[in-house]
Amino acid sequence: MSRRTLENRGNMSEKQTGAEQPQYGVSMLRNVMPRMSEAERNRKRLLLDDIIENCSLTAVFQPIIDMDNGAIMGYEGLIRGPSDSPLHAPIALLQTAETQGRLFELERLCRKVTLESFQRAELKGRLFLNISPECLIEPLFKDGETLKLIRDLGINPDRIIIELTEAHPTYDYALLRDAVNHYREMGFRVAIDDLGEGFSNLRLWSELNPDFVKIDMHFVQGINQDSVKHQFVSSIQQIAERTQTKVIAEGIETYAELAVIKNLNIALGQGYLIGRPNANPIVSVPTEIVQALTKSFKGRGLFQKNAVARKILREVVPVPSSAPNQAVFQIFTENPELHSLPVVDDMTPVGLLKRHQIIENFAKPFVHELFGKKHCATMMDSSPMIVDQNISLHELSNLIVSSGRHHLLDGFIITSQGKYAGMGTGHDLMREITEIQINTARYANPLTLLPGNVPINEHIDMLLETGVFFCACYCDLDNFKPFNDVYGYRRGDDMIQFCGEVLSEICDPERDFIGHIGGDDFIILFQSQDWQKRCDEALVRFDMLNARFFTDEHLREKGFMTQDRRGEKIFFPLTSLSIGAVPVVPGTYDTHHEISEAAATAKKNAKKTMGSSLFVERRKNA
Repeated sequence: MSRRTLENRGNMSEKQTGAEQPQYGVSMLRNVMPRMSEAERNRKRLLLDDIIENCSLTAVFQPIIDMDNGAIMGYEGLIRGPSDSPLHAPIALLQTAETQGRLFELERLCRKVTLESFQRAELKGRLFLNISPECLIEPLFKDGETLKLIRDLGINPDRIIIELTEAHPTYDYALLRDAVNHYREMGFRVAIDDLGEGFSNLRLWSELNPDFVKIDMHFVQGINQDSVKHQFVSSIQQIAERTQTKVIAEGIETYAELAVIKNLNIALGQGYLIGRPNANPIVSVPTEIVQALTKSFKGRGLFQKNAVARKILREVVPVPSSAPNQAVFQIFTENPELHSLPVVDDMTPVGLLKRHQIIENFAKPFVHELFGKKHCATMMDSSPMIVDQNISLHELSNLIVSSGRHHLLDGFIITSQGKYAGMGTGHDLMREITEIQINTARYANPLTLLPGNVPINEHIDMLLETGVFFCACYCDLDNFKPFNDVYGYRRGDDMIQFCGEVLSEICDPERDFIGHIGGDDFIILFQSQDWQKRCDEALVRFDMLNARFFTDEHLREKGFMTQDRRGEKIFFPLTSLSIGAVPVVPGTYDTHHEISEAAATAKKNAKKTMGSSLFVERRKNA
């Protein structure tokens, strides 16, 4: 704690939590093997023999949902031993099979039971089938047994996702990659389980280019209170967007966790809050979960930099590259408002047809006869602008400016996970950006152009709704009115602008929010983990740079004389900066009014200390 920082902690108490036991997939083995007697080992060996011989296994299924709308996209198949057996839990069952050298045999049986149960339950969507990499690269595993089984059951291979669960930290990556490609050729898709849990699954992601990655539940549970977990999941999502991989967040158990995962644009979710593993799992998501996913957060997209291309997406029916030019000409003729036509093969954008070029070409002699029946690929722009639906409008506008203004006229193709989603136009982009700028200006402080009271309150409400940890800081200048009286309002405005610049510089523009309440009062809403270090830095910067606002005489005297509110001459120290900080743990405050009051009180306590100071209020979190 710096000398400038005071803290009010009150009586601290430890909050007890009861976490659910994790669910293990079919082949998730742990390296820690429990010690047991020879008799116990023999007992478990006999139990395993009986389980395999009599197929005494039960498959249960846990739903995986689309975080956009709450629809169930599929289920993870999990296996259980006999309920009255010490091998009921999958970890005990699989550890015993591994020590007895029967792991591959057991996994084969697990796959059979899971697939047959999935079909018997008539579940919709996809099935995530747990398979260990060790079994996947086993030569006997690639004999077509799994493909034959699912065909006999009438299941299409593209409904099956092979979920690789890490058991050991190293693999023969080349052999594993060949095995994965072998199954992809048969129509299967691939997922990597427990990303972040083991040593090598990041390497697996790079080597195998999976269709899905599952984030280990450790990084999901409590994400609303842990900025490190938040940053980890955010980074994984950014990588996934670039590699066209869908992320699945495992272990969602609270609405606060659900809200944060939703806010990070994670594609899919799984956990006890949504549905527990069951032999007869839910086939529709509870209404309250759907409502939590589909509701919009007040203020989001208006004052934050997260208005995205999806907002201006227009549905335009594309044409394949094999479509004849004559048909394209006919489409433009019948749709005079259509400026561009996307060319898409197998949901992948390959080009853009531009109205003015097609019309001009067909106006030339003999073009109908020479090119009318040829494929439209001969006339398309094979290098159009293609952007993901989650790119921010701010980034998109910068991209267009740097790439060429013709994209404003021609439009651009918008994709989702690399697949065609629709079109965007320069007109819609400019309209949306203009609307954002107008709304931002409407509520901005005219002196600093920082967001004012309305966006400040809306941002606090959004943070409360998403259930994330943040720190609300009330920043105020000390002895500012006497400074105004001595140096004049113009110099006072300069001081306020200077203070706004200092505070803005110590904020992370991607995580923190700064607003200007009015006068010499500012609010910072930190999501940066090192918020206290940033506050201390602001105090140091302010004290180092504010000397330019005072005369040499006042600097020597470290203050100035002027009248107080009663008209009496009094000495005031040089203007300093006070910050009152309120760390907001989810559940401790309900409204922006409560936080504003707490921050104002903390600021008053900070002002009791001479000079620039930080006061941290922690009693609410005790």
